[in-house]
Amino acid sequence: MKKIVIIGGGAAGAKAASKAKRINPENSVELHTDDTNISVSLCGLPYYIEGSVESLEKLIIRTPDDFKKNGITVYTNHKLNQIFPNENKVKINDLTVEYDELILALGAIVRPISIKNKDIENVFTLRSLESAQKIREKMLKSKSVLIIGGGYIALELTEAFVKNGLKVTIVEHNSRLMHDFDEDLSKIIQNAIVTKFKDKIETYFNKDIIKFTSNADNSFVSAVDNDGKQYFADFCVMSTGTIPNVEVARQSGIKLGITGAIYVDNKLRTNYQNIFACGDCAEKYGILTHSPVYAGLGTIANKEGRVAGINASSEYHEVYDGILLSTVTRFFDYTLSKTGLTVQMALEYTKKMNMEPVSVTIHKKDKASYMPSSGEIVFKLVADKRSGEILGAQSIGCAGNILQRINTITSALQKRSTVDDLLYLDLPYAPPFSGSIDPVLTAAYKLKELLDK
Repeated sequence: MKKIVIIGGGAAGAKAASKAKRINPENSVELHTDDTNISVSLCGLPYYIEGSVESLEKLIIRTPDDFKKNGITVYTNHKLNQIFPNENKVKINDLTVEYDELILALGAIVRPISIKNKDIENVFTLRSLESAQKIREKMLKSKSVLIIGGGYIALELTEAFVKNGLKVTIVEHNSRLMHDFDEDLSKIIQNAIVTKFKDKIETYFNKDIIKFTSNADNSFVSAVDNDGKQYFADFCVMSTGTIPNVEVARQSGIKLGITGAIYVDNKLRTNYQNIFACGDCAEKYGILTHSPVYAGLGTIANKEGRVAGINASSEYHEVYDGILLSTVTRFFDYTLSKTGLTVQMALEYTKKMNMEPVSVTIHKKDKASYMPSSGEIVFKLVADKRSGEILGAQSIGCAGNILQRINTITSALQKRSTVDDLLYLDLPYAPPFSGSIDPVLTAAYKLKELLDK
């Protein structure tokens, strides 16, 4: 029997605890979290704020009592202070806890940004049930909001606020929204904002907020950017991304990787054989680039938690091959999804990987054009001209199943498929779902022509 101690109650920690106990019920499994809740769907928080998820309780997947029924001891409000890797001990609150195997699922923290006067009232970040509740309560009493950032959460919150009647101002450090996509794809959403939402959403790019102003009650009044422009709103949400929560691990001698997250091998072991790391605190392996990458996503955290739980609890050696950086989100009627490398990402690896990225972008009806519900989607396929290997895909549209098409490419990327492998995929067809030649195949045909030139 082993004593397995897990630090962190998010997706990775909860999955690791469940799997470790299931693999070997004789193991003693403890889960410690510094939060008041465990196993929470953070991805659902924007939809609670929007109002489509009626209560925060809906976002709690499992409670501490659920875990206890399965023989897992859960401690909430338990903060990790120090790790003693050579002594197999951790200090949590004022307690010293011994372990045979340790799993670190420490999550991520809000990216620190240097803004003067940032500790005022009505400036929020979205990282917990409590923060979501505060944002929703403030939203329902407000007419305007400032969002700092232009990524996934910012876009989801923008939709939530607009649906609740607020005027939204977005200030973004980069030159465009959704910088993870290639420019031609991200411009689709920016154009939609200009044409469809110009009275409800204002966007400002290449701007850095340097200070907040407040009133006599120490509440947010405005934000000031590096050019001196002032943005007024009833409240502010900072959506500037996260970084891995690794400081305690670093101070304890646990090795960090080049991305700043905890270094792990493909079994999710750290530089100590009986210490594992998983989820948002752990570095990832890029399947296509053969190099470390970082991403904080619930899907990845669940899979890594499973692998860490198996390897910590038994003699099995489960391997986690890595990630493709697959993502999807919604903005009103639009679906935005991608997998693998964009062109801009691929160009960063051209020398290291000896690749030459090429791409095609097609605009096509999502189903048979004579169907009354048909609409246009944009689909971009990226490949390496030298090897013909597929590198990635992106798609945006108001119609059709964008995610279904990206999932097709995800499967192809996992198998390191070439454009030739895609050409004759036996994709299902019926007029309500697709044209007789699916957009995936159309893109593959056009990319094949480009490769053959």
